[in-house]
Amino acid sequence: MRRLVMWNMITLDGYFEGAKKWDLDFHNRGWGEELEQLSTEQLSTADMLLFGRRTFEGMAQYWPNESGEIADAMNAIPKVVFSRTLGEAAWSNSRVVADAEPEVRRLKAEDGKDLFIFGSAELCASLEPLIDEYRIGLNPILLGQGTPLFKAKPRSQNLKLLEARPLKTGCVLLRYAPEP
Repeated sequence: MRRLVMWNMITLDGYFEGAKKWDLDFHNRGWGEELEQLSTEQLSTADMLLFGRRTFEGMAQYWPNESGEIADAMNAIPKVVFSRTLGEAAWSNSRVVADAEPEVRRLKAEDGKDLFIFGSAELCASLEPLIDEYRIGLNPILLGQGTPLFKAKPRSQNLKLLEARPLKTGCVLLRYAPEP
């Protein structure tokens, strides 16, 4: 059975993008050799990436124009974009699915490596009961405004700390698992 892992970079004040869509300049505060190595390692433990439409569109514009080990992996790995409005997915090895929860339940029941959600705050919120691990790169910056990663919800969720690792850039990698 596969695990569903959410991976996101956020600011200390909880934003996963700035005031404008795809304002991700704060990622540069945490990026460095250690995070590049982590990115490569994470991609090697996954055999599929899951996206909401907006994140997918941004990634699909960015990664095909990049080169290197991470870009090669991002372009080669199978991808699913969950959308009720997107007609087709032009990025390599991608497909569109309308209903996220039943598809993710089906994918998790299959044999294989981890499923990763990158970005996609709304998709993460809708799939919260299915997420097995939260991985956060906490960047040493206060943006003051932007799009929060976590949305308001009717109940709290306790998490168990699996790892907290500071990087030379000041970014802190946090790994949590939901507690029952």
